[in-house]
Amino acid sequence: MDDNSPLLTVDGAVATIALRRPEVANRLNPGDLRAIRNHIEAVNEMARVLVLRFVSAGKYFCSGYDIGSLAGKSDEGALNFGEVMDVIEAARPVTIAAINGGVYGGATDLCLACDFRIGVPGCDMFMPAARLGLHFYRGGMARYVSRLGLNAAKRLFLTTDRIDAATMLDIGFLTEMVEPAALHARVDQLSAQLAGMAPIALLGMKQHLNALARGTLDADALARDIHRSETSADLREGAAAWKEKRQPVFSGK
Repeated sequence: MDDNSPLLTVDGAVATIALRRPEVANRLNPGDLRAIRNHIEAVNEMARVLVLRFVSAGKYFCSGYDIGSLAGKSDEGALNFGEVMDVIEAARPVTIAAINGGVYGGATDLCLACDFRIGVPGCDMFMPAARLGLHFYRGGMARYVSRLGLNAAKRLFLTTDRIDAATMLDIGFLTEMVEPAALHARVDQLSAQLAGMAPIALLGMKQHLNALARGTLDADALARDIHRSETSADLREGAAAWKEKRQPVFSGK
């Protein structure tokens, strides 16, 4: 792993993956993808971590996949990129993309794979796959359709239009928009809010909501998670805290 590979840090219930190639608009090479996959696998094993954020430095959030890695390398091409984006969507913690600037190509799918996407007025996005002769992978197209709707997905994929932050917010690409100076504080605030929820309910509903959006809901798994929450110490704690008008202290049990 080189010194500029995505960096994982963990602070209590909150983990952060930082993209660190601002000189190339934080584009992702095969090594970066491996690092992200490894970081998520590590975080998935950390029971205390409930939130995972993606952040970056510089003018751009991320410009997608390193185009020079696409040609003739099936093991490091678009399908492999898509597999890593699927890993992000399936991550156990709730995920947040802190979009500080432009987000292009495959990076748009990285953002859509996250549960929350907080942007700034100066950010923009476009999907140049058709212009490059690249057919996008199934998972990414499915996320575009389920998150943004078919009409928006067709516009972005088939015309390669670049859209501004206001349009990104309007179509649902951004879940909210804040001023640049407030971005990190808002991401911290949302992280703390999410980390204060009951883990069984929080993480279970995240996964089942995504499955509902994909049309792949496992009804038996949902029933098991509902029963687990209904018999949990956390539900008793939540009810007691509500009655006593205090903040609950959840254990994840």
